[in-house]
Amino acid sequence: MSDATTPQSADTARTTGAPILTIDDLTIGIGSRNNLKAIVKGISLALTPGRVQGLAGESGSGKTVTSLAILGLLPHNAIVGGSIRLGDTELVGLPRRQLNDIRGRRIAMIFQDPSSSLHPQLTVGTQLTDHVKRHMKLSTKQARVHAIALLERVRVPNPEEALARYPHQFSGGQRQRISIAIALACDPVVLLADEPTTALDVTVQAGILHLLRDLVDERQLAVLLVTHDLGVMSAIADDIAVMRHGEVVEANSRHEVFTNPQHAYTRELLSSLPGATGFREAKE
Repeated sequence: MSDATTPQSADTARTTGAPILTIDDLTIGIGSRNNLKAIVKGISLALTPGRVQGLAGESGSGKTVTSLAILGLLPHNAIVGGSIRLGDTELVGLPRRQLNDIRGRRIAMIFQDPSSSLHPQLTVGTQLTDHVKRHMKLSTKQARVHAIALLERVRVPNPEEALARYPHQFSGGQRQRISIAIALACDPVVLLADEPTTALDVTVQAGILHLLRDLVDERQLAVLLVTHDLGVMSAIADDIAVMRHGEVVEANSRHEVFTNPQHAYTRELLSSLPGATGFREAKE
């Protein structure tokens, strides 16, 4: 279970279609063992190369906490049980030093609001190049070339000029594209996307989702997409797990969840979508 085995086994999964990251009977509680509030109650998921695993549910259902647990970003009073495995490496209880080597390098995250996830006092170039110099051991010149290529790929205009600018000098959609570039900088095998379009205007959301889908297919990323918006799920997810009160109440392919939902809560979520008038009547 050494960390050294992770890159080989995870990259092998990219070519074989085996799961890259497996969550098994995950439990998360906040507080002390004598006064523990259960947040996640024994969920299991598997992330596979080239596929987007959606995790849907209302606020407080436990979906964001699940994604944070993967990177060990929970508060100090969180108690985690079960297993989260990246390749052959168990992440639950992994020493912080080893976990820091995995963060950004093997598993990356896109947060909800790029205004808060990007450092306001550092240029875009600094935030991109420091990342790859640390994890990929590139020279300053190599890191700059790599950063320009990443910004071109995520379609940030004038990428060379963009390196010298600060986050506040970009629109919300461009900031999120920069966040995606930073997440992809070290060629991770797993991408966690926590409500990646919620802070954006509706007209910008479609472009970001289209970009994410292209990157998943192009790089064979395994993606966990966390969102309360089933409309977003319908645009990008391959599989959907629906969470409620810390439990997965339904998990299936996107097609099955949307056309043949099995749980009453899933039907309730679907009926709230625009254009879903008569959904319940049709199912009855």
